[in-house]
Amino acid sequence: MIEVKGLSKQFGDIRAVDDLTFQVKKGEILGFLGPNAAGKTTTMRIITGFIPSSNGTVSVAGFDVFHDSMEVKRRIGYLPENPPLYQDMRVEDYLEFVATIKGVNRRSVNTEIYRVAEKSTILPVMDSYIATLSKGFKQRVGIAQALIGDPPVLILDEPTVGLDPRQIIEVRELIKNLAHEHTVILSTHILPEVSMICDRVVIINEGRLVVEDTPENLTARLKGSETIRVEVEGPSAKIMNVLQAIPEIHSVICTASRDGGISEFSISSNLGTDIRRELAATIVKNGWGLLGMKMENLSLEDIFLKLTTSEEGMN
Repeated sequence: MIEVKGLSKQFGDIRAVDDLTFQVKKGEILGFLGPNAAGKTTTMRIITGFIPSSNGTVSVAGFDVFHDSMEVKRRIGYLPENPPLYQDMRVEDYLEFVATIKGVNRRSVNTEIYRVAEKSTILPVMDSYIATLSKGFKQRVGIAQALIGDPPVLILDEPTVGLDPRQIIEVRELIKNLAHEHTVILSTHILPEVSMICDRVVIINEGRLVVEDTPENLTARLKGSETIRVEVEGPSAKIMNVLQAIPEIHSVICTASRDGGISEFSISSNLGTDIRRELAATIVKNGWGLLGMKMENLSLEDIFLKLTTSEEGMN
C-alpha cells in the first residue's frame, strides 16, 4: 500500500532523511519511531505530499507522490502533531468544511460527519466552538477530520497527545479497529502504545533506518538469552550453587534479599529453552519455597534505547 525507496531530504547542510526505504502492507498498522529530530515528521510530510523530497520515491496505493500528488492526497487521512483546526469555527461547521475540501458528495456530507464524529467520540461537542474545547477534544476533532472521506491510508502523528487515560484507551481501540479498513502509520513517543497496537515497527535515527521488524522479533533478536526472575525462600548461597549446576543455565544473580530468608534471583538460560519446569522441580526437591516465577522480556523502551544509542544499530 505504501512503498518508500531511497528517500532523502536535505535542508541546507542538514540531511533530515537519509536513503530511507520501507514498506507498509494493506491493512497493517506500522509504528514509526525515533528520537527527537530523527526525521519522522519530515518523512510523513513527504509521504503526504506536504513537502518534496531531495531524492528517492514514494508511492501510495500505486500512485507516485511526486507525479500523482492529488491522487495520493485523496487516499490519505493525515493528522499532524498539531491538528489543523480553525479555532473560531464550530466543530460541525469545521468538519463540513473539511468534507467539502475533500470532495465528499453533498448529499452524503451529514452522514459522513456523523460517522466520523461517532468514531472519534466527539458527538457531545459538535455544536461547540473549537477554541473552547480541551486539548483532548481538539485532538479527537483532528482525528475526525483525518477520517473524513474514508481514506484507505491514515498517517497519525502523536494521536493520543493531550488525552486523558480513558480517552487514550478509546483512541487505541479506534486505531486497532481502523486497521481492518485502513493502512495506518502511527508515530508516537508512547512506546507501550506501539506494543499494544502495531503489527510492525520501523525505527529511524538521524534520518536513517535502524531496524524494521515486528515487536516480538525485535525482542528475540536483541535478547540473546532467556531471563527468568524467581522468588525463593531458603538459603541464598546454596540456592545459587544448586541452580547454577543446571546445564542450560548461564548465570544466577541474586537481585534482592529480604527478612525471613526470601531472595530474588535473575536466571539466564539458552535462548529458546524453557527451563521453568526443571527450575521449579529443583527448588521443590530441595525443600525450598517457590514463591514466584516470571519470564522477563525486553520492553520496547529497552529495544528503542539499544538501537538508537548504538552507532551500528542492527542489520
